[in-house]
Amino acid sequence: MGFQSPAALLWRLLLLQGVLRLVWGDLAFIPPFIRMSGPAVSASLVGDTEGVTVSLTVLQDEAGILPVPTCGVLSNETEDWSVTVTPGAKVLEVTVRWKRGLDWCSSNETDSFSGSPCILQTLLVSASRNSPCLAHLLIQVEIYANSSLTRNASENVTVIPNQVYQPLGPCPCNLTAGACDVRCCCDQECSSNLTELFRLSCFTGVFGGDVSPPFDQLCSAGTTTHSVPDWFPFLCVQSPLANTPFLGYFYHGAVSPKQESSFEVYVDTDAKDFADFGYKQGDPIMTVKKAYFTIPQMSLTGQCMQNAPVAFLHNFDVKCVTDLEVYQERDGIINAKIKNVALGGTVTPKVIYEEATDLDKFITNRETPLNNRSAPRIVNVEEHYIFKWNNNTISDINVRIIRAEINAHQKGIMTQRFVVKFLSYNSGNEEELSGNPGYQLGKPVRALNTNRMNNVTTLYLWQSAGRGLCTSATFKPILFGEDVLSGCLLEVGINENCTQLRENAAERLDSLIQATHVAMRGNSDYTDLSDGWLEIIRVDAPDPGADPPASSLNGICLDVPARLSIRILISDAGAVEGITQQEILGVETRFSSVNWQYQCGLTCEHKADLLPISASVQFIKIPAQLPRPLTRFQINYTEYDCNRNEVCWPQLLYPWTQYYQGEPHSQCVAKGLLLLLFLTLAMFLSNPWTRICKAYS
Repeated sequence: MGFQSPAALLWRLLLLQGVLRLVWGDLAFIPPFIRMSGPAVSASLVGDTEGVTVSLTVLQDEAGILPVPTCGVLSNETEDWSVTVTPGAKVLEVTVRWKRGLDWCSSNETDSFSGSPCILQTLLVSASRNSPCLAHLLIQVEIYANSSLTRNASENVTVIPNQVYQPLGPCPCNLTAGACDVRCCCDQECSSNLTELFRLSCFTGVFGGDVSPPFDQLCSAGTTTHSVPDWFPFLCVQSPLANTPFLGYFYHGAVSPKQESSFEVYVDTDAKDFADFGYKQGDPIMTVKKAYFTIPQMSLTGQCMQNAPVAFLHNFDVKCVTDLEVYQERDGIINAKIKNVALGGTVTPKVIYEEATDLDKFITNRETPLNNRSAPRIVNVEEHYIFKWNNNTISDINVRIIRAEINAHQKGIMTQRFVVKFLSYNSGNEEELSGNPGYQLGKPVRALNTNRMNNVTTLYLWQSAGRGLCTSATFKPILFGEDVLSGCLLEVGINENCTQLRENAAERLDSLIQATHVAMRGNSDYTDLSDGWLEIIRVDAPDPGADPPASSLNGICLDVPARLSIRILISDAGAVEGITQQEILGVETRFSSVNWQYQCGLTCEHKADLLPISASVQFIKIPAQLPRPLTRFQINYTEYDCNRNEVCWPQLLYPWTQYYQGEPHSQCVAKGLLLLLFLTLAMFLSNPWTRICKAYS
């Protein structure tokens, strides 16, 4: 048995001393021993660090003599080394640095890739209070000239292979070109002497170079593992290691570097013609000049795009807000000719102009120009487009434009509306169906008003804006299957006439249901009342001519209509091609009244109070047939009732019962038989069955 080197012996003593000092609560370096391969290392001095000083000594143990550290004469610097102390919370951070820099190694070495170390020394850092030594830190310095810290990485562009067919690199931990990476045992630039230093601390896994490990499903992996199941030889994969599922596992992304550019919006200026063989849904509509037919539309960012192409069979209804000072009228659509090769020519839009009656609906923040004698100009406030289509062609285009005449120097904010609808060529009018034959969810409820000439209408709700006043509220149609609650506010004064208030509230509520009949189906004919039209049942409708209740106080009105409830009964009425069809069975409207009283603060000032009025819609689904009544057994024995017990025995085979509606019953039976086949096959391949077969054979 040979003698150990003094540095190794001192390292073991310091390690034992550091563990004991931590147990006793004294000063100790953590860690007590460091192997240094770079220009600086750090350690922590823990314990009672008040009044502690640190010194550095270079040990000369070539002769086999280990000097006894003396703490009487303290030094923080030597010719080549320096030590700095950074105080912390009951911890001192001690850092030892090489003062000459690592370039000194390269200048003193004739062979920059020599296997011998450039710096080989042993340092001892001591901590003392007054003169006695309290703790020691031993540093073994081994710095090589070809360390990865002394070389700059190459700036050449690396050719990245296709990750689908071969690993990105056989050695992913080789991060520095032309230099040895510490702990990277697969780095070909590391000599054998360098690799021996960190052979026991090599990186493992894919990062350490194991880029093609044998996966569990490989047949060759089962020969080295004894815990594989009996069926493993039947289902294992015969494949070479080059074809591995770990390809592309470590790095993801493009196979070549990509140049990042600043944010740019790409605009395709070359129009692609899709009209030669007919349009498909989503294709842009083309003109005879091989340009897109454009109408302002809303972008994903909420801004209006003035030159957005119109897509075939895509309806939209958008509003664009424009400042009149920067507004420019678009090119007229009168001369626009739509390309329609299938019909042997072109389609010219038929335009109808209407004059706007109320400019306040379209232009806000108006300023009266000083020069009123300037010539007026015409602006379009609404544009409605009706495209008639037949198969993959456009047969007709009808345009209705609402325009307004304003001053040439008019200032303000103008709101424009653009509506596009695609209707079938055989549609009698531009009213679209709400289903065929049953209603579709989200489609408007079709209604008729037989008391007027233009009898086509629908049921509405309020869509409040701003302060929520009824005077500024707009209407939105009631959509099939959607329960909605909406409302608005009426301004009422303290001296309000109660009769006039009741009439005003009743008129506001009645404006939502200007209809007498509702369509039972989504395709009921507007011209034939016998084609599934149901009369609306009105309950507790307010009578404006009735005598109002007596009220002798100002600010109090009794029985003011304030709530409108619309209940719609719906039911399933069969199926068409597997799609359930729903229809309306009846509609009931009911009014409710409230007693209004003016709300005063500290004093009753002469300002308007707010009376909220509301309208609600509720869709009630009626079962097509009454549910099956419970038997006497189900009533008396509740342990078989799934709604009353945690364990549901009737649904033990749930996918094959009538309660499961996720898939057709035939598919459930087929999947069940396939699962039964797999279970039978697994039983035959199991270990007990093979033993029985061997015993009989």
